[in-house]
Amino acid sequence: MKIVHHLSYTLGVWKKLARGKVRLVNTYGPTETSVIATAYEPKLLPEDELPSVLPIGRPIANTSIYILDADRNLVPIGVPGEIYIGGVGVARGYLERPEMTAEKFIANPFSADSADRLYRTGDLARFLPDGNIEFIGRSDNQVKIRGFRVEPGEIESALAQYPAIQQCYVAAKEDTPGEKRLVAYCVCSPDSSSTTRELRSFLKAKLPIYMLPSYFVVVDRLPLTPNGKVDINALPIPEKQAQNFDEHSMAPQTPMQAAVAAIWSDVLKVNPIGIHENFFELGGHSLLAVQVISRLRKQLGLELPLRALFENPTVAELCVIIRSCEENSTSVKTTIVPRARRPIQHVSKDYLGDPN
Repeated sequence: MKIVHHLSYTLGVWKKLARGKVRLVNTYGPTETSVIATAYEPKLLPEDELPSVLPIGRPIANTSIYILDADRNLVPIGVPGEIYIGGVGVARGYLERPEMTAEKFIANPFSADSADRLYRTGDLARFLPDGNIEFIGRSDNQVKIRGFRVEPGEIESALAQYPAIQQCYVAAKEDTPGEKRLVAYCVCSPDSSSTTRELRSFLKAKLPIYMLPSYFVVVDRLPLTPNGKVDINALPIPEKQAQNFDEHSMAPQTPMQAAVAAIWSDVLKVNPIGIHENFFELGGHSLLAVQVISRLRKQLGLELPLRALFENPTVAELCVIIRSCEENSTSVKTTIVPRARRPIQHVSKDYLGDPN
């Protein structure tokens, strides 16, 4: 059962029990802003018109909502950002906690009154085209992928714009100890025939490469906890054998392509490898690239600089470089020459500012 089914059923039951005498209002707001800051009264719509996520609505009277990026600039409609709340309901701060007060209660940059304050909620949301606000999650749900801090909600927001996607959820899965990879779980429309390549290409135009999921898993529904949240533990483990290989991914055609693809497959833990698949889009990064170059040297006797893989990130492209080197009987070697050690210079305590 999809989330929209749950929403339709819940609203239907509510209408039957309330008998028109009680109004159902979805509200949002933290204690620091007098509990309620926004409100949304859902309508009983046909199932195909229901949103997948119930909006939290618009600001109530005497309240202002700003959705800002990391630099505290207003974000466009549809773009995720952090919720900042202003208005008469904003508290003065935390009792006897000046540092936290200064961090969470900031001067309102959009007000001419220097006394106005905004409360920084730490919640992520985006404005919908109709002016309502869609809650996404906490900003501290960030995950660290190969040194980059990634907000899964931002990827979900971009992926949700793909026409065939009805629902999606992005999680970081540790398929190899110490190695996290992003996995996008997608609920697609019944008539969709979208491939992993198409979904990745769509996201590539909207997000930096380090935010692209390594795997796309199509599911009939997203498993939910009794509280209605996505049950992370019930999400299926991505099947590496089928995630990155579709009818557009050509199998190796030559012994050299087969050998290089085998090395990639062993390093990336992905099989099969199409000769036109991008190494870095398959989950590769600089450390794994070093392993590939080392394997090429040890197993095939090839001497290639690391930049060759960055500049030619597919098996087909890399094999063209290898073939060119072989035809010209040349190989590009990268030699690391140790630098002479310099004597340690002693620095006086006065320079270091030592009070003694």
